[in-house]
Formats: sequence, structure tokens, C-alpha cells
Amino acid sequence: MSASQTLGGTSRSGRVIGPSLGKIIKNVAWRKHSQLVVACKSALDKLETLADLSDPDPDSPILGFSLSDAEFVLNPLILALDSGSVKVVEPGLECIFKLFSLGLIRGEIDRPDGNDNSSVIFRLIDAISKGGSLGDDGIELAVLKVLLSAVRSPRVSISGDCLVHIVKTCYNIYLGSLSGTNQICAKSVLAQILIIVFTRAEEDSMEVSTRTVMVGELLEVTDKNMNEGNSIQLAQCFINEVMEACEGIPYSKQYPSRTVEVQNGKASESQAADNKEVGNGQLNHEVEPSGVSKIREDAFLLFKNLCKLSMKFSTQEHPDDHILLRGKVLSLELLKVVMDNGGPIWRTDDRFLNAIKQYLCLSLLKNSALSVMTVFQMLSAIFMSLLLKYRSGLKAEIGIFFPMLILRVLENVLQPSFLQKMIVLDSLQRISQDSQAIIDIFVNYDCDVDAPNIFERTVNGLLKTSLGPPPGSFTTLSPAQDMTFQLESVKCLVSIIKSVGGWMDQQLRIAGDFYPQNKTESDVTAENHTNINGEEGAGPDSELHPEASSELSDAATLEQRRAYKLELQKGISLFNRKPSRGIEFLIRTKKVGGGSPEDVASFLKNTSGLSETMIGDYLGEREEFPLKVMHAYVDSFNFEAMDFGEAIRFFLRGFRLPGEAQKIDRIMEKFAERYCKCNPNSFTSADTAYVLAYSVIMLNTDAHNSMVKDKMTKADFIRNNRGIDDGKDLPEEYLGSLYDQILKNEIKMNADSSTPSKQANGLNKLLGLEGILNLVTWKQTEEKPLGANGVLVRHIQEQFKAKSGKSESIYYAVTDVAILRFMVEVCWGPMLAAFSVTLDQSDDKLATSQCLQGFRHAVHVTAVMGLQTQRDAFVTSVAKFTYLHCAADMKQKNIDAVKTIISIAIEDGNYLQEAWEHILTCLSRFEHLQLLGEGALPDASFFGGSNIEAEEKMYKSTGLQSLKKKGTLQNPAVMAVVRGGSYDSTTLGVSASGLVSPEQINNFILNLNLLDQIGSFELNHIFAQSQRLNSDAIVAFVKALCKVSMSELQSLTDPRVFSLTKIVEIAHYNMNRIRLVWSRIWNVLSDFFVSVGLSENLSVAIFVMDSLRQLAMKFLEREELANYNFQNEFLRPFVIVMQKSGSAEIRELIVRCVSQMVLSRVNNVKSGWKSVFMVFTAAAADERKNIVQLAFETMEKIVREYFPYITETETQTFTDCVRCLITFTSSRFSSDVSLNAIAFLRFCAVKLADGGLVAKAVGGDTPPLGKDDALDGQTFNDKDDHVSFWFPLLTGLSKLTSDPRSAIRKSALEVLFNILKDHGHLFSRPVWIGIFSSVIFPIFSFLSDTRDMQTNDEKQSSPPSIGSSGSWDSEACAVAAECLVDLFVSFFSLVRSQLSGVLSILMGFLRSLGQGPASTGVAALTRLAGELGSRLSEDEWTHIFLALKDTATSTLPGFLKVVRAMDNIEVPDVSQSYADFEMMSENGVTIGDLEEDTLQMAGYVVSRMKSHIAMQLLIIQVTADLYKANHHYFSAANIKVVLDIFSSIASHAHQLNSEAILQLKLRRACSILELSDPPMVHFENESYQNYLNFLLSLIAHDSFVSKDANVEQQFVTTCERVLQRYLNCASGHLNQDAGPVVHWALPLGSAKKEELAARTPLVLLALRALSGLERNSFRGHVSRFFPLLVDLVRSEHSSCEVQQVLSNVFLSCIGPVIKAEP
Repeated sequence: MSASQTLGGTSRSGRVIGPSLGKIIKNVAWRKHSQLVVACKSALDKLETLADLSDPDPDSPILGFSLSDAEFVLNPLILALDSGSVKVVEPGLECIFKLFSLGLIRGEIDRPDGNDNSSVIFRLIDAISKGGSLGDDGIELAVLKVLLSAVRSPRVSISGDCLVHIVKTCYNIYLGSLSGTNQICAKSVLAQILIIVFTRAEEDSMEVSTRTVMVGELLEVTDKNMNEGNSIQLAQCFINEVMEACEGIPYSKQYPSRTVEVQNGKASESQAADNKEVGNGQLNHEVEPSGVSKIREDAFLLFKNLCKLSMKFSTQEHPDDHILLRGKVLSLELLKVVMDNGGPIWRTDDRFLNAIKQYLCLSLLKNSALSVMTVFQMLSAIFMSLLLKYRSGLKAEIGIFFPMLILRVLENVLQPSFLQKMIVLDSLQRISQDSQAIIDIFVNYDCDVDAPNIFERTVNGLLKTSLGPPPGSFTTLSPAQDMTFQLESVKCLVSIIKSVGGWMDQQLRIAGDFYPQNKTESDVTAENHTNINGEEGAGPDSELHPEASSELSDAATLEQRRAYKLELQKGISLFNRKPSRGIEFLIRTKKVGGGSPEDVASFLKNTSGLSETMIGDYLGEREEFPLKVMHAYVDSFNFEAMDFGEAIRFFLRGFRLPGEAQKIDRIMEKFAERYCKCNPNSFTSADTAYVLAYSVIMLNTDAHNSMVKDKMTKADFIRNNRGIDDGKDLPEEYLGSLYDQILKNEIKMNADSSTPSKQANGLNKLLGLEGILNLVTWKQTEEKPLGANGVLVRHIQEQFKAKSGKSESIYYAVTDVAILRFMVEVCWGPMLAAFSVTLDQSDDKLATSQCLQGFRHAVHVTAVMGLQTQRDAFVTSVAKFTYLHCAADMKQKNIDAVKTIISIAIEDGNYLQEAWEHILTCLSRFEHLQLLGEGALPDASFFGGSNIEAEEKMYKSTGLQSLKKKGTLQNPAVMAVVRGGSYDSTTLGVSASGLVSPEQINNFILNLNLLDQIGSFELNHIFAQSQRLNSDAIVAFVKALCKVSMSELQSLTDPRVFSLTKIVEIAHYNMNRIRLVWSRIWNVLSDFFVSVGLSENLSVAIFVMDSLRQLAMKFLEREELANYNFQNEFLRPFVIVMQKSGSAEIRELIVRCVSQMVLSRVNNVKSGWKSVFMVFTAAAADERKNIVQLAFETMEKIVREYFPYITETETQTFTDCVRCLITFTSSRFSSDVSLNAIAFLRFCAVKLADGGLVAKAVGGDTPPLGKDDALDGQTFNDKDDHVSFWFPLLTGLSKLTSDPRSAIRKSALEVLFNILKDHGHLFSRPVWIGIFSSVIFPIFSFLSDTRDMQTNDEKQSSPPSIGSSGSWDSEACAVAAECLVDLFVSFFSLVRSQLSGVLSILMGFLRSLGQGPASTGVAALTRLAGELGSRLSEDEWTHIFLALKDTATSTLPGFLKVVRAMDNIEVPDVSQSYADFEMMSENGVTIGDLEEDTLQMAGYVVSRMKSHIAMQLLIIQVTADLYKANHHYFSAANIKVVLDIFSSIASHAHQLNSEAILQLKLRRACSILELSDPPMVHFENESYQNYLNFLLSLIAHDSFVSKDANVEQQFVTTCERVLQRYLNCASGHLNQDAGPVVHWALPLGSAKKEELAARTPLVLLALRALSGLERNSFRGHVSRFFPLLVDLVRSEHSSCEVQQVLSNVFLSCIGPVIKAEP
């Protein structure tokens, strides 16, 4: 033992080799292997002499030895391995393993060219490989161990032939070993070698960290039966041992990998690398390409050979070659390992990517024809790797393989292979877990016109699978298998929608349960780059392959592409049903170029998915456009140099000839014409080609139709075609050859094949997969080589190349979540159907759980994306599946649905919007059931009533526990729930009828126990978490809650308050939100409270108002800043309900609620005062006395005790308070309330005058005046900020002065003018102007109304007067006028501009038709002038007298119009002479035949005339009085106006007395009506008397004015008119024009005597005035007077005084004039 330990010398390598050589010598048979013994001894001797070189030989294969020494030492080991003896080979392999694992062997091993050390190592590897064929299990493991260590060693570069040789050895051990453990180890070693090789190729370096293969993963698909006990563990330990033994060996830089320069990022590649094939299972070396590193070249070579190994098929001589099949499966497994562990090089390096397309895809294509399930499973696994990792570079290939491998199996519902479909479903499960893959599939295929709708077909296929075979159809599936398919397909759909949601959340960065909040963005990204198997480096293909042919596309572009594709498919589908309509649609939608016949022909020829039969039918149509299309279609073919039979075959491959002979005729005729045009020397004429073509078609049908029994012979065919070439025969050889061609090879379309169904066939045609599926759907009973289908495979490869230039090769990446809208449009319907049907029909816990998860994620996606219809559909479905509307039928899955509803509400509340209504409805029903289960009283008991105690006893007697014992139930509410109802019914069981069985009751009680799974915490959590909802979500939540509450409360039989109480809670929870959001929330709640508060159900309304009160009390606990208005908005529902409610109880409740709130929270009330006063204002106008008094009591307390709070923050509330008090003054129930309200108004005025309110308003904006408080456009200065507060108060009192109640009217008038007088000094001139126009003048508006009546065409039967309406009496008029004048005089300096308005009022009194108001006006005007006489300006005096003049003249038109009414009255005998009429009157003659209407009209005229005369006389009086008292203040202009007044009135009186007929009629009417005559004479006398006095005064005292106004002339004229009027009266019975002079006269009648007596004072005044004229003046006018004086002498007089004065005139005036005459 000690001797062996010293063998090998002192070198490192010697210490390893020496002991092994000793073992070899010991175990070898000397005689048989003498050469080996000698070589071992020689090597030992050599080792004893060798030491490690200080300068190692770079060409030496052993570290520390020279090249020759190394070869000498390794030679015995090679001989030992070649010995074939197990005992000799074993130590040799052990020695070599140590050399490799310790890094003592180095160099490159490629091919044995004898020029370097590789030849020695190659011979060593070759010898090792031979050991694998010894059949010994231990030796096999040792060989595997050594080979793996050799490949693993970083100091040995094994490439080329040597690497292939190593793989072949391991391959053969796997196929040939009898030990299952060895086979597992061989497979593991192969996988590990591939991982090492391709990992080095990724980094292009030998020094890389390599992942250790997991043996268990390799056996997931195959070789599970080889696990003999702990074989997997042994194999894993075996691999780990080798990998760990080689760890830490430094990379020897003496042997760098040989590379050449790579230009433009791509290395040029020798085509010779692709020319060598693998034949007979041998791996052959490829020519090394130039420009590529050796490491990557080895990987490429190995990959290509594995692909070719996977394409080996059994021969016809050995159809059941199981070893070949195992080798195929192994090669596919190894390819899967390569693809699963592939890195970026497969996406960035075109050479490797093309290798996948050229070799791997071909392998998948060829192997897809096999029926071996293991092969299919491996193909699916490899395809999954390609799809999940390399899809960006394999877009076209995936578009082919996905339908071929996945969809074909998925869509086979009736008779699928169970294992095959489970493999597909498992693959889809893997795909669906990769969110980016799902998005990419939809974007690059479903949105691509040239690609299949993979995503849509997948979802629809999963739907069909979940629904199972249609009822009544035959299927090979067992019920258990069908249920398995159903569950797995639902799982896939759930995974799809979950992945879509995850991708959406990642893009939108939504934090939540889907992505925990504590994860950073980098964490999420890192997760996204992790393979679904947990392997690193398997991230999203679009991110790891930036150099791929990809484009970033936005959602808008994808939408256009998607829409174009859908429209095109619609057109194709329409064409396949009705070709003409389809073409019209496609042309109209611009899918067929410009729509010309050539464009349509090209479309028919090149578009996949079109029905060949329909193409033929369309081409055979005889209409003009289809005929042109057919000609263009045929002309698009080039038959040049083409055999006639081949040309027909080529022509008919794109469509099926129609069955109608005429259509065939037209098509063949055009074909013959085209063929002859392309081949002009083929036939004599086109007719020949036409007939021959028809004959060929008939031959094809005859030869290949099984229904034809007597087949056409060649002779028959030749005979049928005699003489067709312009009377000549075609060569028999030609016709015979054509016959043979048709007979041997049928003319058919490319897609003529037996397909499972028409629908599937159409889909396959649409996707361009006809040939592929023909290849795949062979009836396979055994493995077959590709054989005759090589042409088809080449055709598919051509499709790959052709599609590489189309849009299919462009890989689109999208990050815009808007793309999900289109995805959801595709998948939401199938998902909803799958989840709903499964949930409805299945009670399996796992299946229902998956469906509910699917609903959960679908709601999440649709809600976040704002897809309202889809979101509501999913939410509604889940809500219906809760079965809360029919609790007796509930099951555990329905309880789970309730949990899902709660989960949706909590997690997706921000996006539910209108869907909240369904969720809250479920919660309401759930709470109802819980209350029933607890035996609680119904909510109706909260509404009050006398039956509460009885109901409570009933509920106690029928409680849940007693129900469980008895099994019966008598509670009507519970009975209704047990009967159930529809989901949409508002109240459960209302419409249901019939008895409830005990079984139903027992089920219901059991189901109530199920409800215990959901506690009240989960229910309340939704409402408590409402404060976390965003602004839009909380508004939608509140809207839905209000709607649900409304439906609860409106129930006629069982109103409930659950949602109402939650509304109060929600409002409380969300009060702290920002003002804008809270305002939106309250807008909704406000409408709700108003609507329910106005409910016809009084109990409900009362409960709601009380709830609002509670909420308001909570809200008023919060302080509000100044100038905000939200308290007012919050309390507005009280106002609206108060104003609109017809229930006195509700109104009284509101008043009490508001009173309680205000008095308890008075410190916090700010803007809420406005609503408070509006409530009290409405109460003040209420019809119920108790409501009015209750409201006024609170108002009294507020005004007396809390007045400072009213205007603390907002002065505008003062106005609201005033308006409220004014409304109370109008209360008709109690004068005390009204009077107290007026007193409070005075109190408010005092407070306002004190200045506190104004001071608070300084610096802020003046509150706007209401419409009723407008100031007629007046503008005020900054000192008048308080005006806006005064005017509502003053205008309110002003309006009160027209109150029908005298006490209120007088009090308001008194208070108003007292306020103005006491506080008028606070007002500026503009303010006073506004007060007069808006407050004072409106009080006297009735005066302007009187004027209007007088100026209009009045036809009323009685004269209007101030007191006629009962509003104002004479006393009130006097007080008002006195107050007005007093106020005007007091503040004259400020209000003198309002003189015209005041005069207008006083003139209005004058114009009034009552004696009292007119006297009031006169007195007021007199006082006004007396008080202000000296202060009035000339213009102001002018205004006064002009007002009097206007008053006198303004009534004339209306008065005269009334007087003219007498013209239409026919009074008999009025035409008689005055004397006759007088005599008749004196004799008592009466006329009783006057009509009543005439008398009534005459009476009105008389009354009106009296009033008019009275008014005119008052004007004369007041004018005279003003002149007498103030004439020294008058100017000439003033005097002229006064003169005009006297003159106009006198003229009017004279004119009125001049109408004799009118006087006669009036006297006759007054006599009949027993009325006094109008004082017309008095009117004339008074007017002339005042006029004369005024003229005399002017003549006497104001000569200047007298001369300027020609007063003397007016005086003379007036006297003349007076004298003439007297003479007319005194001698009116004389008719001076009646003939000769009469010397006798009749005496005057009594009436004349009275008139004469009345006129006597006036004539005396005139005579005395004339006598008083200066002599010269008298002399100038005596000629005018003298005839009149003479007539006076002749006339009869009633008084002798006339004669005396007349005598005096003659003596003193006439006499001197006569004497003075010469």
C-alpha cells in the first residue's frame, strides 16, 4: 500500500496517474495484455523521473509535462480503455476523471490531424467512448462521468467532431443501457452538456457559471417508469458530484477560443455547414464557418444535429422501431432543454434565430404528423418555449404552429384525445400565466390582417370545452373526463383574465392586492423577468430582444388594424354565403382595391378564407360585372409553355367549377381563349381548346367519381375528341398522354380534402392552414416517414419565407392599456358564458371557486378600463349567483359569490361606478336575511305605530330557535323570503303566491346558518372603507346607495332602513373630504333626502327627516370658515321639503328639527343661517297656526338672544332674517305675531344703525341685492356698504303698508317712517334716491293707478276711490301724506331731487275721486310749500305749479270722453226751447220711459262731473293760497305758470257751461235720479272770480309782469266774457234774431233766477274791477264795454246791487269819458 502511494513521482499529474497505473497492472491479465503492462511500467518509470516544469509547454495536453512526456504517459491509459476488461477500464476511467476534474488536462479537442495535442486527447476521448459499449453498468456511469467532466472542464475546449462524438456516446448509452438509473444519468448528462455548451455560447467564453440540471424536471414528460426506487436522487447526486468536482478550475488563457472578425454585427457563414446531413443515426461534423467563434459554432452544430436527429423516421422495413422513437423523444427533450435555457443570443443572433426557423420548426412540422402522445407532448413543450421566449422573431412560425398544435385540439369538442387535450390545456395554462405573452398574441395576430385570430379562437375554444359536447351529440369522453376538461378550461380562462389584469395594473402602476404596495418598481420588473418555472433570464421576449423585428404600436393604430380585419372577415363571410353581396360589401368598404374587375379578380385569387365553391359560382355568373371579373381572373394566368393538362390543373386549383353547365361553359370558353393566346401554336383555334377542355373536365369526373360505374376508356376518350381541331383529329399520342395524366392524378383544388366539418374547414381556409392540417390529420396507426408529403412540407416552408416579407414578420409591442378594450370585446362574452354556466351547473368546490375568481378578475379589468357594459354584465351575474333573492335555494357556492361581491366592493370600489347598485342591493338583501335569522323586528317597526308591541311578541314567539325545533314558520316577512322572487324584484316574495312547504322552510333555516360565514365586520367594512374611495368613486357609491335606499323605503309592505342608516354613516365617514368632493356627494344626498322627505309614506318621510337631522347635527359640530356656503347647502333639503311637503306633520317636524339644531349648535352656525331663515320663512306662510307660532317662537329667541351670531361671519344673513320677519308680519293667524315681527324689524334697524353690522362688512364684498331689492340702477359709494342691508328691511315694511289689516298697515307705516326719520342721517343722497324710488314711492302706487284709470277709457259703473278697495282709508292717507312731507322737509337738502316724485304723489291725492284724499293732498302741499317756501328755488316752484297745471289738464281728456257719452243719450223734448223745458220742469212733468242703462250712465256722468269740478276748484284754491302766501318768492316765469292755471281752468269752466244741451240732459237725469245738479255755475263763478282777483293783483302790484304778460288785455277780455255770460243768463229767453224787436219780455223762471243770483257776485266783481281801471285804460276799452253795460240796464236782475254798481260805473267812468269828448 505504501509502495502504491509513492507511484507517479513528485509531479501533480504523476500523483494522479501513478496509482491508477498501479491498479491497472494489478488487475490486468498479463499474458493477454502484455503490451499494456509494459506500457504501464514504462510510464511509471517515466513518472518517477518527471517533475512539474517551471515553464509549462503550451502544446502539452498535461499540465507540467512536455508534449512527448504527456503522450508517453497517456498512452497506457488509452491502451487500458481499449482493453475491453472491466477491471482494467475502471481504474483508467477513474484516473482520467481526476485529470479532467483537477484541470490537469488541457487543450482543444477537435479532429485528429496529428499536428497538435488534440490528437492524443481525441484518441483518449474516443477510447473513453468505446467503454460505453461494454455493457457494464458501472463502466457506463464512469464513462458518463468522465465525458461530462471533460466537457465541464474550462481548460479543455471540446468542439467539432469530438463534441459530437461525446454526445453520440451518451446518446447510445441512453438507448442501449439496460439500467434505468444509467438511462436517467445519460439523459441528465446530455442535458448538462447542452446547458454547458449553450451557456458558453451565450457568453462566447469558456469561463462561465453553469446551472446544474435538475433531474426531476427532465422526467416530467418521459422516463418516469425508469425511476427505480431512488434513481432520480442517485442521478442528481451523480451530476452534482461531477459539477462540483470541476468547480474552481481556472480558465487557461493559453488556449483562447479562435475567432475571426465579425463585420456589421453578423458573421459570414459557409453554406457547406448546411450541406451535410445526418444519415443512419450518425452525427457528422460540419464545415466550420468563417467569422464565427468556435464556441458558438459548436453550439450551432450541435443544435442543428439534434434537430435532424429528431426528424428521423422509421423505415418501411422496420415500422415499429422503438429505439428510433426513443431517440426521437430524447432529441426533442434535449431541444426543449436548449430552448428552455436559451438566452438572448437566440433572439439577437440571426444565425441562431434562423436555425430555429430552418431546423427546429421543420422538426416540429414533420413530427406533428405522428400520433405518439409523448412526441406531441414534447412538441407542445418546445412550442411553449418558442412562444414564451422567442415569439418576437418567430411571428409567422407561431402563427402556423399555434392553430396546428393548440387550436386544432382545443376546438375538437366531440371526440378529442383526452391526453392530447390535457396537454393542450396545460400548455394554455402556462401561456395564460404570462401576461405579456397574452397581450402580444392579441396584438400581433388578432390585430393583424394576415394572421389568424389566435386569441379569439383560444378563448372561444376554451368556452366550447368548458360547456362540453352539445346535448344529444355523440362523444368519446366519459363524464369524469368532461368535468376535468371543464375545470381546466375554466382555469385557463381565469388565468387569462388574471394575467390581463396584472399587465394592466403594471402599466397603470395600480397598487393593491394584485401587486403588494411594498414592492418597488424595480421589484415588479425583476419579477416580470422571471420565468414561470422560476428560471432567471426568461423575461418578456419583447424586452430581451430589442434588436428583433419589432415595432412599438399605439392603441389607435391597432384599433384601425383590428377594425380593418374584422370588416374584411365580415366581407369574406358574406361572400361565402352570397358572393354578389359579399363583393358589393367589400368594394363599398374599400377592401378590394379600387373596385375594378381586375382588383376583384386579384382579391379572389389571392385572398385566403374564400369558399372555392362560391368563387366558382361567382365567376360563372352572367351579369356584366361578374363576367368582367371572370375575364380578368382568367387573364391573370400565364399558361405560356405549359402543357394543356397542366394548364387546366393549374387553372382549377383556386376554385371549384360550378355545377351548372352554362357557368362551366363560360369559364372554359374564356380559359380556352386565354390558353391559345399564351400558346398561339398549340391549336388551330380556340374552339379546339374549348372542346378539349370540356372533354378533360368530363374525363376527370368520370375517372374519379365513385358513383360512375362504367369508366371511360382511353379509346373512348380519343373517339370523343375526333375532329375537334377544325375538322381534324388531334394526335392520338397527345390525347393518350392527356388521358393518362388525368387518370393518374385527379384535377382538384389545393384544399380538396376530407375535413371534420364545414365550419372547421372554413376556419382553416381562412387561416391558410389547409395543407398543414391535411398533413396532421392523417389516420395514423403507426409512425410513418414523411414520404410523399415532402412536397407539402416544402410548400409550408415556402409559406414561411413568403410571410417573412409581410406584416406578419413585424413584431408589434404595445404598452398602451387601451388595447385591453379590444381584447375585452373579444373575450368578455365567452368568459361570461363559461363562468356563468359552470357556476350554475356545477357544485364542485374547485370549479365554482375558479369561476368566482374569473368573475373577480374580469370585473377588475373591465372596471379599471371603464367598460361599463361589460363591467355591469359581470357584476350583475355574480350578484344573481348570490341567490339572495331566493334564499331557500342557496348553496355554499352562493355564499362564496357573496364573498366575491364583498371582495369586488373593497378592492375595485374606485372603478365600479353604476355597478355599485348591484353590489349594494346584494348587501341590503344579505342584511335582511341576517336580521330574519336573528329574529329581529322588521324595519317598519322603527316608523312608529300601535302594533309594535304585538309584532315584537310575534317575533319572539316565532324566533329562529323555535323554528328549528318546530320546522314551521308563521312570520309573513320570512314566508315571503322563503317563497323568493326574481333578482330584479324590489321586494322579495311580494309577487309570489302559494304556500310554503316545510321542506322549503327547513332549507331556508339551514341556509341561514351558511350566512354565518360572513360576519357583520365584512359587511360594514365596505362602508367604513368608503373614505378611501377616490372622488368620482365616492359620488358613484353614494348615488347607488341612495337608489337602493329609495327602493327599500318605497316598499309598500316592508319598508327597510338599512341603506338609509348607511347613508348617514357614509356621510359621517366622508365629511372630512375636500370641499369640492363633499359638495358633489351632498348634491346627491340632498336630492335623495328631498325625494324621500316628500314621500307619500308619512312614516318613511318622518324617519328620513330625523336621519337628516342627526346628520346635520354631526355636520354642525364642524366649524365653518367665513364666506363659505356649505352649511347652507347642507341644510337645503330641509328648506325644499318644508316648501313642497303637503304633510303638516313633516313641516312641523322640520321646524322642530331646525329649531333644535340651531339652538343647540348656535355657536357653529354660519352660512346655515340662510337655510334656517328660509325654513322659518316657509313656516311663517304655513296654513297651520301651530307651525307658524312654533317657528316664530324660535325666531323670537334667535333675534332676542342670538342676534350677534346671525351676522358673525356673513352679513348677508341679516337680509335673510329680515325677509323671514317680514313673512311673519303677513301671518293671517295672529295679529300679535305680525305686530311683534314688525317690532323685531325695528329692532333689526336699530342694530343695523348701531354700525356693528356695517363694520363687519367693511373690506368684504357687498352682498348682492335680490330682484325685489333692486335700486333702479342707482350706484353708491364705499360709505354706503350698509345699503344692501337697509333696503330689504325698508322695502319689506313698504310692502306691509298695503296689508289689508288696518293695524298692521298703520304699524308698518309708522315704523317705516320712524326708522327713516331716526336713521336717515346715515344715508347719503344716492341712498335716499334709492329709498324714495324703492321704498316710499311704491307705498303711494295706488295713486298712479288712479291716474291711469282716469286717463283710460273708463266704463265702470261706479267711480273709483282710494278707500274703495278697503286697503287705505282717509285717516291712513292723511297719516301717510303727513309722514311723507315731514320726511321730505326733514331731509330736504338730501332729497330735494325727489320733489317731482313727491309732487306726483300729492297730485295723486288731488286727482283721487274722494273728498278726503284730495283735501289731504291740498293740506300736504300747503304744508310742504309753507315749510320750504324760502328754500325752494325758482325751478322748484315752477315744478310745483306745473304739477298743479298738469293735474288740472291731465284729467280733461278722460273727463271729456266721459261727458261725450251723454251725446248718445236720447232725452225727449230736449230740443225744445229753454223756456219750454223750464216750464215743463216746474209743472212736474217726468219721463219714465228712459232705459235703466241710460240712467245708470247719466248718473255716472253726473258723479264724475261733480268730482271733476271739485278737483278743479281745489287746484284753484291751493294755487291761490300758494300765491298769496309765497308770491314774493315767485319769478315772472312762476307767475306765468300760475296765470296759465287760472286761465285754463276758467276757460274749461266757461266751455263746460256753454253746452246747453248737455246741461239740459244732466238736469233731466238728475231730476229723474233725484240727484243734485252738478255745480257747473259755481265752478265757472269760482274759476273766473279767482282769475279776476289774480289779474287785479298783478295789475296792482306787479306792473312789470303785467305788461310782459299783457295782463290788462286778459283782464278786459275776462270781464267782457263775465258780463256776456251774465247777460246771456239774464236775457236768454229773448231771441234777438227772431224778427222785429220785441217790446215786451216774459219774466225769468225760477231756475234762471237762481243762476242769475249765482252769477251776480261775479258780475259785480267784474264791474267794480272795470271801474277801478285807470281812466286812460278804461277809455281805451270803453267801446267794448258800453254795449254790454247798456244791455245790463235792459236786463232783469236778481239783486238791486247790480243796478247800483252799474249806476256807479256810468257816473264815475262813462260820464267823464263823455264829457271829455269834444
